[in-house]
Amino acid sequence: MAYKAAHLAFKSRWHKTDEELCRHSMSFVLHKAIQNDFFKCYLYLLEKLPLVKLYALTSQVINGEMQFYARAKHFYRHTRFKWHRGVGKAGTSRALDCGSGIGRISKHVLLPVFQSVELVDMMENFLAEVPNYLQGKEDRVEMYYCKSLQEFTPAPRRYDVIWIQWVSGYLTDKDLLEFLIRCQDGLKDNGVIILKDNVAREGCTLDCLDSSVIRDLNILHSLIEMSGLTILREERQEGFPEQCVPVWMLAMQKGPGHS
Repeated sequence: MAYKAAHLAFKSRWHKTDEELCRHSMSFVLHKAIQNDFFKCYLYLLEKLPLVKLYALTSQVINGEMQFYARAKHFYRHTRFKWHRGVGKAGTSRALDCGSGIGRISKHVLLPVFQSVELVDMMENFLAEVPNYLQGKEDRVEMYYCKSLQEFTPAPRRYDVIWIQWVSGYLTDKDLLEFLIRCQDGLKDNGVIILKDNVAREGCTLDCLDSSVIRDLNILHSLIEMSGLTILREERQEGFPEQCVPVWMLAMQKGPGHS
């Protein structure tokens, strides 16, 4: 079964409860009965409603979208690869780093290639650390935007490249789609959007801790197609252990119907 690992994890936790809490308890028989019923229901749901069905969850209100995004902001408040020139004919004047954090992508990926960068992140304290982290390259940052991506609109025809790395999972499907549409207007002629992120092997999973989702390639392709973007190239990040969630990079450009 595709979700055997999850099943074994649940089973392990039940077994630990058996051993530590219920071995000498009169409620042990009741506990075993509940356990058996639980697993029967659990396995039935996995067979009839696989995790791919969670896709619909990401495009709807999850106890209110404000709560969905507030959890992500709360999580990061308490948390302390090179650009391929061969993709398209994008210039190297200005790049936008989306979900920039303290500027790791800007420092190691964008600034070695582009004359200037602009950074957008919802965390003010992250942006405040950027000048220190860039160590002498901070004068090449033209603008800081303290906004979440669902609220941010790139300036028209301003960027050669818009780089979106490890942040798309913090947007619902609806907001990611709308952001990709807005990004197209922010591109110069021949401009490119790069999306790099964790990609599920199948379906879509929700992480309630930091309020993020991991989508599979089919879902990403669907959102990209709906946005009107065309995929120029996509590739999987090499060198990660097989146990890790796959990381993919997609290079996209405005479709022929988008002026």
